[in-house]
Amino acid sequence: MEDSSERDSKGSSCDKIDSAENSSKSLDEATSTTEEQQQNTATTNTNKTCGSQTLSGEEAKAAEASSTSTTTTNFTEETKASVPRPLKSRMPNIKVFSGSSHPDLAQRIVDRLGHDLGKVVTKKFSNLETCVEIGESVRGEDVYIVQSGSGEINDNLMELLIMINACKIASASRVTAVIPCFPYARQDKKDKSGDDKLAKLMKSNEWKFRSRAPISAKLVANMLSVAGADHIITMDLHASQIQGFFDIPVDNLYAEPAVLKWIRENITDWRNAIIVSPDAGGAKRVTSIADRLNVEFALIHKERKKANEVASMVLVGDVKDRVAILVDDMADTCGTIVHAADKLVEAGATKVYAILTHGIFSGPAIQRINGACFEAVVVTNTIPQDEHMLNCPKIQCIDVSMMFAEAVRRTHNGESVSYLFSNVPY
Repeated sequence: MEDSSERDSKGSSCDKIDSAENSSKSLDEATSTTEEQQQNTATTNTNKTCGSQTLSGEEAKAAEASSTSTTTTNFTEETKASVPRPLKSRMPNIKVFSGSSHPDLAQRIVDRLGHDLGKVVTKKFSNLETCVEIGESVRGEDVYIVQSGSGEINDNLMELLIMINACKIASASRVTAVIPCFPYARQDKKDKSGDDKLAKLMKSNEWKFRSRAPISAKLVANMLSVAGADHIITMDLHASQIQGFFDIPVDNLYAEPAVLKWIRENITDWRNAIIVSPDAGGAKRVTSIADRLNVEFALIHKERKKANEVASMVLVGDVKDRVAILVDDMADTCGTIVHAADKLVEAGATKVYAILTHGIFSGPAIQRINGACFEAVVVTNTIPQDEHMLNCPKIQCIDVSMMFAEAVRRTHNGESVSYLFSNVPY
């Protein structure tokens, strides 16, 4: 019994010794492994440090990437794959087409963008139906169609609708209608009808109630949306609330920055000027321009008997011995601005300028301007003005193609367009 207990105690002591030796060996091995890893790391760092003078930035990044583990590399690749790509890389290519209303403006826009106009063929059948054929693929493209509300407005509007629909059913990714002068913008509300003759015949006050007039601007908005337009870009809407007629985005650009630039560069004594609105509806427009020029403004109140015919005018403001600058969004027959210019001269204005966004100049407009007391009548090229400028030397033109081109570029790249509301892109 004693021998066996002694053997057990000896065996247990031997086992303890062996385990201690094994633990010391494993500790030595771990220590040596750690020292080897430290030496390898130091050697690697030394190599990187020594070679940093010859390795480029990309090679150093590649060396660091190769020293990482496979698991880390896989994780990095998975992380990169989960990160969304920039918006620009997902956007389709751009195509710009021109309608027949204003090809010169469309050409100026694409020249600034560095692109070519898309191929499109427009023709009419013998019964005057409009036929439009898009001459190149627009599948998956970001399409912009430039068509202004000028000339033969009804034909041009129908041509625009057909072009939009043609691009949409050809699988265009997005179709934007660039309409510098929005057609039917003046028919934006139901108004009182002042037909005195009818009132006398009926011997009643029925004429005071709202007439059975259409809201044609809303109709045009519906037609553009149904045709397939995804976005509208226009300039100086006659009534800003027309934007609310659409269920699609509308960017209403302003000619004000270009007007301010022209005034500062072409009117030497503009600091002694006064900005005048020919009607109450343009009061907000002239106050904005006057504030930015730090000059005063005036207002002319007019009463109409019927459309395109002014009954009386009352000037509110002092224009004596000042340069008067009439500012309005559009001029059609020019009866209003000619009467306003005469009123300003009677009130003592030294010079009279007229600055208009949309120069329609229909009927006797050119003849009236030639016989009026204007120093200059300045318009933008939202409507073609070449023929008007030949017939009337007082008409000058401001090019706004750069504003539309920048709006197209920013829309295509998903950038903000609000910068153009107060700045002219150079």
